This record gives sequence, structure tokens and C-alpha cells, in this order.
Amino acid sequence: MQGAKKPSRRRFILGGLAVGGALVVGWGVMPPRQRLNGSHALPLDTGSVALNGWVGIGKDGSVTVAMPRSEMGQGVYTALPMLVAEELDVPLSTVRLVQAPIDKIFGNIAMLKDGLPFHPDDTGRLKSTVSWVVGKVARELGLIITGGSSSVKDAWEPMREAGATARAMLVAAAAAEWSVSAADCRTEDGHVLHADGRKLAYGALAVKAVNAQPGEVRLKTPQEFKLIGKPQPRRDTPSKVNGTAIFGIDARPAGMLYAAVRMSPVIGGTVASVNSAAALKMPGVIKVVDYSAALTEKTGAGAGIAVIAKSYWQARQAALALEIQWNDGPQARLSSDAIYADFAARLDKEDGHAYYQAGDMDAVEGKAAGVAKTLKAEYRAPYLAHAAMEPVNCTAQVKDGKVHVWAPTQSPGFAVEVAAKVGGVSADKVVLEVTMLGGGFGRRLDVDMVAQAVAIAKQADGYPVQMIWSREDDTTHDVYRPAALARFSATLDAAGNVLGYDNKSASGSIGHQFFKRNLGLPAGGPDKATAEGEFDMQYHFANQRIRHVIVDSAVPLGYWRSVGHSHNAFFKESFIDELAHAAGKDSVTFRRDLLAQHPRHLAVLNAAVAKAGAAPEGRAHGVALHQSFGTIVAQVAEVSVEGTEIRVHRVVCAIDCGLAVNPNIIAQQAESGVIFGLSAALFGAATIKDGKIEQSNFHDYPVVRLNQAPEVETIILPSSAHPEGMGEPATPPVAPAVANAVFKLTGKRLRSLPLTLL
Repeated sequence: MQGAKKPSRRRFILGGLAVGGALVVGWGVMPPRQRLNGSHALPLDTGSVALNGWVGIGKDGSVTVAMPRSEMGQGVYTALPMLVAEELDVPLSTVRLVQAPIDKIFGNIAMLKDGLPFHPDDTGRLKSTVSWVVGKVARELGLIITGGSSSVKDAWEPMREAGATARAMLVAAAAAEWSVSAADCRTEDGHVLHADGRKLAYGALAVKAVNAQPGEVRLKTPQEFKLIGKPQPRRDTPSKVNGTAIFGIDARPAGMLYAAVRMSPVIGGTVASVNSAAALKMPGVIKVVDYSAALTEKTGAGAGIAVIAKSYWQARQAALALEIQWNDGPQARLSSDAIYADFAARLDKEDGHAYYQAGDMDAVEGKAAGVAKTLKAEYRAPYLAHAAMEPVNCTAQVKDGKVHVWAPTQSPGFAVEVAAKVGGVSADKVVLEVTMLGGGFGRRLDVDMVAQAVAIAKQADGYPVQMIWSREDDTTHDVYRPAALARFSATLDAAGNVLGYDNKSASGSIGHQFFKRNLGLPAGGPDKATAEGEFDMQYHFANQRIRHVIVDSAVPLGYWRSVGHSHNAFFKESFIDELAHAAGKDSVTFRRDLLAQHPRHLAVLNAAVAKAGAAPEGRAHGVALHQSFGTIVAQVAEVSVEGTEIRVHRVVCAIDCGLAVNPNIIAQQAESGVIFGLSAALFGAATIKDGKIEQSNFHDYPVVRLNQAPEVETIILPSSAHPEGMGEPATPPVAPAVANAVFKLTGKRLRSLPLTLL
């Protein structure tokens, strides 16, 4: 990948909005930048021609489609080409994917717009105006990012438009060839057909179509879809089964060496001194390097020592033999207990930012008449590591004034920029090859591993070097899901009606750290991710107030699958169950009453409950309903308790994600989200003592095993609405659904994650 824009322009645009929040008259009324034709050529094989920035046609009729998103198990290698194939009228099997160049047309607009801190029910002018402006800014920035469950949502219009435009150009070329009206032509299976029976393959028309005028381009209606909405097998499955799929660790450039690293066990620690004599005598060892000085201030990468060797095993064994003295730095006394205590103190004395308010909570809190019961609760969630099956890795080569990177990254643009920065070259001297990701979950949105790999490769005499973190490195040097503390208070009348609902929480801000690391922006202002899942709920309370206190974090924070929803759903849905119990009402009935103004949410809840049926003897059903990334999910968890062991046998997952592009992938993502969320609910915790992460591998940071995995039944509600996110929404409801079932079985209200009866 080449030709990335200089980061200074991105910082200027984003920084200007953050500080001023003003529109530039003239720019503000101009139409948004188009996303059909870019400034960089689509990479094509000889014999193929580009009809726009997304689609190329070969003489043999093959179709090349630019892939701007990273495949990390979520199915974009299938879902996104379906959008083009549908509008282009070609078999999905004829589509070949190529990595999209760094170009603004491939920027992720939906993800940035979804980050705005507005309530979903807000239909005001301010929201529409800000959304419009952010959409325009996003087009100018062109940040190529895979995250926020936004891949299909963002691609829905531009990729369909690209396919439909290419189709119209091919029809125009055929019509000119036959001297007929384009209106008398149609397309089918990669051919243009005339009403009189004449037929031409796309491959025969491709060259002539390049200069054809498409005329009016019409997208298909849902009633015309042949591919979209129909289950399609995943295109990446065969290569993953037969071993030909290329992940980051599979990169094998000629002459490649390996590197293992040692980083300070204390958060933020640095190298004081190193004795490498023993390591240098070990088999296969080529060099020991301190790469710290090559890391620029804002890469987010951990300083340390690397051993370069002929094999990874040799590099790893030699790295363990290094005698390193560390400067522990200011975090040597940091602990989880101290962090929670700080959260509590901040909640005691700070109001925080009000993300949503309705009614008059001050009047409710000062009112004694009519209040029959006051309910208060405090919930907490720990830091979480990502624990992707493929540990952090990156391969880099610095040679002849150029940098070549092979990386499993979710952020190609950021990867190019940091490689250029550390490598000491301009961005157009960086070539990036994005491999498949063996799990991402937000971890590979950060590019610290690219910075480290390039810094190490600078000292490798021009050889490519593959840097691999051990599982222990990965677990103890992550960018973690924030820990959080949440307090709830509600008043009820004698009939069990909620008079007032107050929620205030505290945590660090991922956004403040992420954008400082990757764009150099100053930290400040509200961060939707801290309070999402709390302030944007659809339950109707006439009087409510949802606030959040951002606490600066010494712990490095990163986006984790479903982000703030991952813990805020647990807080909110557990407390809703507490309110139902206090009101003397069934938890499902209580929710139904609060959803009278939201029929889509009510339909999802009813679908899950109906499918779950009655719990078998000795088990209980827990319910949770949550919307995230535009998708509504209701889950019913069937749970038993044996001694102190919580066992989840079955999860019914009902989903309204708008139009289901590929139902197969949606079901897979639902199952994946449930298992991922259940691992965190039952086991997940990264704890800190003396500035160090205490967990190191799967023995003390476990995930759900095969024999612990529940049966997951997915219900996809039919919809013709715009597709919404699906990679993350099944994760948040699992923990509260399980906790609510445990309460039914034991009478114990579990308010801390992970859930434990010990």
C-alpha cells in the first residue's frame, strides 16, 4: 500500500473540530466527497481493467473487487463481495479480492458517525447536523479501519453503487456495440443480454466499458435481490481448513529472520541496562538490539530489548536468557484495588458529564411523598485482555530507503503512518501487506506492534524480521478493556412504577488514549464509549439521568469487542432485573411495560422468550435485552448452579440487525459473540499488583472450553431496514442474562465481573 496522506492533515481536521466545533462556511454546504473513484489505481492482473475505484473486469470475465476491511473471522471476505456481485449480476464465485490501496474512498464513515454521543431516539436538528458534518469529515480523513461492527453498514451503499455503476457501463458498451437502446438490455450471470436474444460476456465488453457513460444508475430493491439476504457459504473457509490462508505469522519473505522481545513487567517501565553476553552465545542468535530509541514518543509501543535469530524458538530462548535491569517508573505501586478506590472517590465528589437526561431528577430526589422504595446498587467490571488466538506479531523489512510491512492489522492507514515515522521514510515509501487476522477483537486497531517490528528491522541489516510476542507478552502488555465502577439509584411508588432512575459510572477513556496514540490529538471531552449501553437504552423512564466520570488511566486502554457496551450492558440489565424484583414483577413483563414505545425491541424480546420456552427442572432462565452498534439483541440464558460452579447450557439469541445480508454469517457471529462474552462473564479479569498484570496465559486467564460451551440458538428477525452491525452485539447481553438466572437459582445478586459464587 502506498500514498498515505500525511498525518498532520488528519490531526488538523480532527483537532479543529475538537477545539472549535465550527463549520467553515462554504465547505459545510458542499456535497460530501464521492466514494466511487479514488486517486489510486486498483491493483489488477494483466488483462483486467478498472471500471471504478472498487471494481475491475478481466477479459476472462473474472471480477476484481477492492477489499478495504480486514478479515478476522467476521466474514467480510464473503459479505462485502456479495454487495458488488448482487448489483453487478455476477456469480459470487467469479469475484477475486485484492487489498484496497490507502485511498479516501475506502475510509470508514459509519464507524466515526456511530461514535457520536447522541441517544438513538434523538431526532433533533443538532444530531442530524453534527452527523452530516462528521460524515463529511470522515470522507476527508479517509481512515481505513475495521471495527465498530461497521464493515457491512459502511459498505452497503458505496460497494453496491460500485457494482451497479460497473453494470451500467457494461450495458452501455453492449448497447453501443449493437446500436440499440440500453433500456432494451438486461444482465445475468456476467453477461449482457438483448431482448432479441443477443448476448455478450462482460469480459468481451470490459475494455469498451471503461469509457462508456453509465447514464442513470439504479440500485436494486430488496425484492430484486438474488444473493443478498440468502445464506451463502463463507469464501475463506476452504483456505483456513486446508492451511493455505495467510495470517500474520505465515508471512515468509525471502531471507526472513525472527525476533522475540522482552518488555518491562511494570506498566510504562523502561530499560535501565542489559547484559546480553549469555544470549549472544546461544545457537542461531544473530543480534541483540535495544529498539527503544527508535520508537517515537506517540507510537504507543512498549520499549524493550529484542533478540534476532534464525528461528523463533532460538530467539525466544535467548530473550529469556537476557539479564535486564528495568526502570520501573511511576506505576510500580499501581494496583486494581487502588484504581477502584479512586473510581469510588471520584464518583463521590464529581458530577461527571451528563450523556442523557429526561424529566426532572432533582425534583424526584427531593420528593418523599409517593416514594415507597428506594433501590441503590453498585457494580464493577475489571480490565480485560483481548486474548486473540494469534498472538501479536508483525513482519518488517527496512532496506534501501523503503519499509515493507506484513501485518494482521485492523488499521492499515495507521500502520503505514507509524511504519513511516519509525522507519524514517515518507509514507509513499511504505508497502503494507495486510494478512488475515487470527482474531482481532479491537486489539489490532492499535499499531504498536508495527512500530516495534520496524524499529527492530532497522537494526537487521536489511533482512526482513518477523517479531512474535509470546502468549505471556500478549497478556501482560495489552491495551486493555477499561475497568469500570457504576452506581445506580432508583425510586419506586407503591405500585412498582419507577419514579426516577439515576446512573453514574467511572472509568478511563479509550478514545482519549487511542486518538492521542494514533493521531496525536489532545485528550479531552466526552467519550461515548465510556457510557454507551447506559445512556442510550430504550427503556422509558419519565425521569432519568445518566452520567459518567472519565478518570485518567495509567493503564493502557484499547477497544475491546463491544467496547463500553461489554460492561455497561451488564450493569444496566442487571439493575433492570433488580428493579423488576423490587417492583414485585416478572422481569420480562417489567421490560415489556418499559418498551411500549419501541416495538422493534419488544418484538426481539418476545421472540427470544418464546423460543426459550420454560426452563427445565433445576435450571433457570435469565433475560437481557441490549442494543449496540444499531442492532437489537435479546438473550435468554439457561443456567444451572452446581456447588459454586455456574453452568450455562443454552443461550437463545434473537436479533434485529436490519436487513440480513448473509444469514449464515450473522448466526456465526451471534455464536461467536456469545462464547466471547461468556468467557469474560465467567472468567475474564486482568488484575494489577505492584504495577504488573498478574495474569499471563490461559491457565490464569481462561476462556470457555468446548465442554463448557452452551448450545446457541439464533433467531434473525426479518427486516428491510439498513443493515446494522453484527460483529459485536451478541457479546454484551450474555453476562447479565447469566447473572439474572443465577439470582433466580440462588437469591444472590452478583454485581461484579467475572461472576463467581465463591
